[in-house]
Amino acid sequence: MTIIKWRPGRSGHRFDPFSEMQRLQREMHRIYDTLTDSQEASRPAGVYPHLNITEDEDNYYVRAELPGVNPEDIEITTQDNDLIINGERKIPLEGEKVSYHRREREARSFRRITSLPNHFDSGKVAAVCKNGLLTITLPKAAAKARQIDVKPA
Repeated sequence: MTIIKWRPGRSGHRFDPFSEMQRLQREMHRIYDTLTDSQEASRPAGVYPHLNITEDEDNYYVRAELPGVNPEDIEITTQDNDLIINGERKIPLEGEKVSYHRREREARSFRRITSLPNHFDSGKVAAVCKNGLLTITLPKAAAKARQIDVKPA
């Protein structure tokens, strides 16, 4: 076995302390997850639901993937430039005397807050949920140019 002294800056690699700290943090999380039996530790990290936000001349469109979520279990609210999506995915019981070989689908509640770049008309927001895809249409509040007639007094 040969030991080679590491010299920063040689062979095109620079030492980045922040990247190294992130790598150590990921490794510590991995070790912790393997040592605990809790479902919370095995739950994947990240935000839910996943969103796509687009716009055209008149509207913003927010599309959220919500497979297995009933539209009745979704609540949408607006505040200033923020759109807030709350909900819960419910998983029905498989049966009383059922033993699982694998259980990856979980019931969970969620809350997602996203800010839009400009104001929208919150009184005209519309939402449709079809095949697990929630589409929210938010009309832009910016007034369109229009001709104003001047009337004699």
